[in-house]
Amino acid sequence: MTDHMPDIATPAGRDLRAYTDELRPRHRVIENDAGYWVLLRHADVVAAALDDVTFSSDVSRFLQVPNGLDGDEHTRFRRIVDRYLTRTALEPFVPVFERIAAELVAALPRGKPVDAVSEIGAVFAVRAQCAWLGWPADLEPRLLSWMEANHAATRSGDLERTAEVAGQFDAIIRSVLAPRLADPDAAPDDVTTRLCRETVDGRALTEAETVSILRNWTGGDLGSIALCVGVLIAHVTKEPAIAQRLRSASDAETDAIIDEILRLDDPFVSNRRITTCPVRIGGKDLPANARVKLHWTSANRDEAVFGDGFAPEANAAANLVYGIGRHVCPGRLLATWQLRIALRAILDAVDSLAFAPGKDPEREVSPVGGYRRVPIVLR
Repeated sequence: MTDHMPDIATPAGRDLRAYTDELRPRHRVIENDAGYWVLLRHADVVAAALDDVTFSSDVSRFLQVPNGLDGDEHTRFRRIVDRYLTRTALEPFVPVFERIAAELVAALPRGKPVDAVSEIGAVFAVRAQCAWLGWPADLEPRLLSWMEANHAATRSGDLERTAEVAGQFDAIIRSVLAPRLADPDAAPDDVTTRLCRETVDGRALTEAETVSILRNWTGGDLGSIALCVGVLIAHVTKEPAIAQRLRSASDAETDAIIDEILRLDDPFVSNRRITTCPVRIGGKDLPANARVKLHWTSANRDEAVFGDGFAPEANAAANLVYGIGRHVCPGRLLATWQLRIALRAILDAVDSLAFAPGKDPEREVSPVGGYRRVPIVLR
């Protein structure tokens, strides 16, 4: 479960999906030991996500732009963010991502164990995001180290440790911003510099707002892309027929298959909300200021909506991997292209994938989804 439940702890290797699969037929909503009401079924998660007036996203004590904002304020900042994530804005980066993926896969050892999460997913995510944002390549070791520290802090449930690691990431962002802010005329023409020049309500973005947007684009996305790559590689290694299908699939078919794999094993487990007034949902009466979690992983496996088969096209409309409603993920297109490029680079470069002998994939633990490690051998 997201957060810790004393009656059903999630030990290392425990598959979080199996746990919510057990709960969902019997419960629509449960209260966990951290005081959150957790929505488990697809219909309830969708209802809460679409009702952003009753279920507010203003849940953090830290500034979160735009995902922690509501109403018109969210709309104003989201308008800025969305401009950088359109098809037109992202298309010039596709060949860059393809080159990064091809070079990374070409450098991987053949016939020896490779971790699909840390050695493929994480490295690709850092290099692709740095190229997109215009960040220096020499940040790679620092960013990879931070990703590992961030996942460890998240697993620990220690809020002070998590806040400390978040502060370390803000320091990385400020190190990138400092020269651009000190001498704007000499700043390179890249996504980060253009973001520094944005305005909202007729004023320049504050440094804190710029840092928050970049944190959202990188801090969350780096870990998500790495975990998603791990899930995808684990799935196509288990299911060679799907790997073969992907080798000749169109872009649209490939994207649908990727989304379906991630629906079945969504590494992005949940989002928080807080109620602004009393509300009844999932058969429960919640008071104002109730803390709520939209459990995407559970909702995406709701058998009442999806059945139990692998059906990319049939399940696409109800798939919640990127959320729904006002706060739907703005980076969906970027993530979709990056994941397709990374997966294709691997499948194009090798004849077969196999799990490393004696080294089974290791599941992540609550509140992180997906796999912690996926040791594979490329042949």
